[in-house]
Amino acid sequence: MTASALALDHLVVAARSLSEGAAWCEAMLGIAPGSGGKHPLMGTHNRLFSIASAAFPRAYFEIIAVDPDAPPPERQRWFDLDEPALRDAIAGEPQLIHWVARCDDIDAHCARWRGAGIEPGEPIGAERNTPRGMLRWRISVRDDGARGFGGALPTLIEWGDVHPADAMPASGVALDRLTLSGVPDAAWPSVATAGVGRAADGPALLAQLSTPRGRVRLRSSV
Repeated sequence: MTASALALDHLVVAARSLSEGAAWCEAMLGIAPGSGGKHPLMGTHNRLFSIASAAFPRAYFEIIAVDPDAPPPERQRWFDLDEPALRDAIAGEPQLIHWVARCDDIDAHCARWRGAGIEPGEPIGAERNTPRGMLRWRISVRDDGARGFGGALPTLIEWGDVHPADAMPASGVALDRLTLSGVPDAAWPSVATAGVGRAADGPALLAQLSTPRGRVRLRSSV
């Protein structure tokens, strides 16, 4: 089975609340994040902004938090958001926790990963409403909601007809590089993504961004 190439879709920062996430974004990156929406399936909501660059032309940044107004979901939330260790970490300040890779055939990629000994979870359909209409996608989420390799293994996403970055104005922030650590040698060929580097040690994710506050490095810690 042949799978098309992966592309970096977005970075994920988790916050205890969206208001805390927005304040952190202004202090750390020098911009106010744009609007986002609600994810009824997972009981979360987000705010978004573009981090597109020559290396990552459709990349964006997601600040995500548990939605206090949503009923608890019937399953574990994505990105380990129900894990006590992550909740404790973001109680201090928002944290870079994960990244999402875009593909054209999520089923083929999931099959390829399983052949390499990686369990991505079954792709599920998700959607949220936007001013431009309903945004729909398929995303790989394990039943336990866990991120692989400390967040270095991306979640896979396959978008429908509309990609959210298409409506995002330039934010003044651009992603220059993402470096991963902790992906086993045997798994790396299935995970390798254009523009994404690999380190022998260090944090699971290290993102370098150009911002109104200069060069900023964000490191994952949980």
